[in-house]
Amino acid sequence: MDTKSEILQFNIRVYGICLVEDKLLLANESINGFSFTKFPGGGVEKGEGIMQALKRELIEEGQIEGFNFEHFYTTDFFQVSAFNSQEQIISVYYTFNANINWVTQKGFDYSKGKKQDWLLYFKPINEISEETFTFPIDKIVIKKLKEKLLSLS
Repeated sequence: MDTKSEILQFNIRVYGICLVEDKLLLANESINGFSFTKFPGGGVEKGEGIMQALKRELIEEGQIEGFNFEHFYTTDFFQVSAFNSQEQIISVYYTFNANINWVTQKGFDYSKGKKQDWLLYFKPINEISEETFTFPIDKIVIKKLKEKLLSLS
């Protein structure tokens, strides 16, 4: 049986893209010993709208209250979840602004075995590439974001 026919459900995700003074907000997370870098955000819960989910995730992950949300990208290809081979991922990305007064200079160092589940931090956009991100959809989004920023300059 091929992968597409084994999919039992959709997993809808929502992520935020926040650029402040040429620095991009990133999230390092660890789930069950699997560490990864992604955009801040996460899963849409039952009975929740996509924007409501993003606002909840931003508060949960970093006490961030965003504003000026604009749709940036929605997954337009088939992607299986990295955590469940029977789920198809659909991710929605929004750019947003926020009044954020903190900047962590160094990302989460997984090699030290810290117990944090996630860490939000800013990193200069010129130091970020597709390889910065763990998941395929995020790699496409950062490429599109850099292309858009280049076209605006």
